[in-house]
Amino acid sequence: MHVDLLITHASQLLTIPAHEHGPQRGDRLGDLSIIEDGALVVSGGTIVDRGPTVDLAAKYQADQTIDAGGRVVMPGFVDPHTHVVFAGDRANEFERRIAGATYMEIMNAGGGIMSTVRATRTASVDELVAQTRARLDRMLQHGTTTAEAKTGYGLETQAELKMLAAIERLDAEHPIDLVPTFLGAHAIPTEYQGREDAYTDLVVNEMLPAIASRILHPASFFVDVFCEDGAFTLTQSRRILVRAKELGFGLKIHVDEFEPLGGTRLGVELGAISVDHVVTTPPDEIELLGRSDTIAVSLPGTPFGLAQRDYTPARAILAAGGALALATDINPGTTWNESMQMISALACRYLKLTQAQALAAATINAAYAIGRGGSIGSLEIGKQADVLIMDTPDYRQIGYRYGTNLVRTVIKRGRIVNQAS
Repeated sequence: MHVDLLITHASQLLTIPAHEHGPQRGDRLGDLSIIEDGALVVSGGTIVDRGPTVDLAAKYQADQTIDAGGRVVMPGFVDPHTHVVFAGDRANEFERRIAGATYMEIMNAGGGIMSTVRATRTASVDELVAQTRARLDRMLQHGTTTAEAKTGYGLETQAELKMLAAIERLDAEHPIDLVPTFLGAHAIPTEYQGREDAYTDLVVNEMLPAIASRILHPASFFVDVFCEDGAFTLTQSRRILVRAKELGFGLKIHVDEFEPLGGTRLGVELGAISVDHVVTTPPDEIELLGRSDTIAVSLPGTPFGLAQRDYTPARAILAAGGALALATDINPGTTWNESMQMISALACRYLKLTQAQALAAATINAAYAIGRGGSIGSLEIGKQADVLIMDTPDYRQIGYRYGTNLVRTVIKRGRIVNQAS
């Protein structure tokens, strides 16, 4: 049988399957379903077969054959929470944090998110695209093949629409598939300080309808809120998410990064696809989350970047039967990290995940956290051929090693899009 691509002689072909057409949950997280000396068959950008090399090499003739040479072959990483589109940087604030200033102190002094807002508001779409493309290039080199991308550094209608335009253009131009999320409720802008409800009105009555008017398929587009002290209250968050749901959007919510305000419960109640950060989440809400279809997205790069002690209580979430995913949270203020490999390494150390659990959380579960679990995140027949060849024979090196790049080859829809020199 003739096909487009045949990858042979994977020491370990990590298929990382979905479970019952959903994410891997609870103590079942970490199912890699390894095929030793495995092969993968691709045609039309889609996986059409997989199995032992000895069987598939005899069965198929391919336009292109890649000998993995005894290396790990796995799905591309999926990054389900990023703030990758922004202008400028905040290296000066990092210096202040080293000197002892807290994240909230910097934000309350006009820095933090508002510093990036000022830079992003003045940047053109071309400038946003150019700066973001460089970050996406590095993400691709480190194995990310699909990523969520948020607005949220405009905090006024036209600036938020400008960010969305940059995301749409980058999605069309860059090998990484981008899944857009509107985060107009990222912070209260300076001009609305003391009038937080008025800004919430703006998001609900002007921004959301403006976004809805240009989105053809709202169910595949997400709306997010930063529910946190100093950002949006639980009541304000509910207003925004309820209106977004009425408009047909999928929901996400930043919760419990610093203080538990009830955001996890709200996300579960409204059917959010994910609740993200989940650091200070109370035990009763962890139990509620574990019984729901909402996925907990952990961002271990953020507490690491802030030199904080507390991380997502991953073991408790899994013990409750929950679904856990990993993401970079790449942003200019707290964690400018473009590598899901580094996130896996942090998850092994601070969330106490095994390497297998971290890989499943960064692929199949991450795909479900952005509504793409049916098409990406695993090497299953019928799915998009987003594939990594890693420069190691043993998957346990991923998560064990850090500060390096183990990706040798990135394949997107059956085509090589990045090759290590």
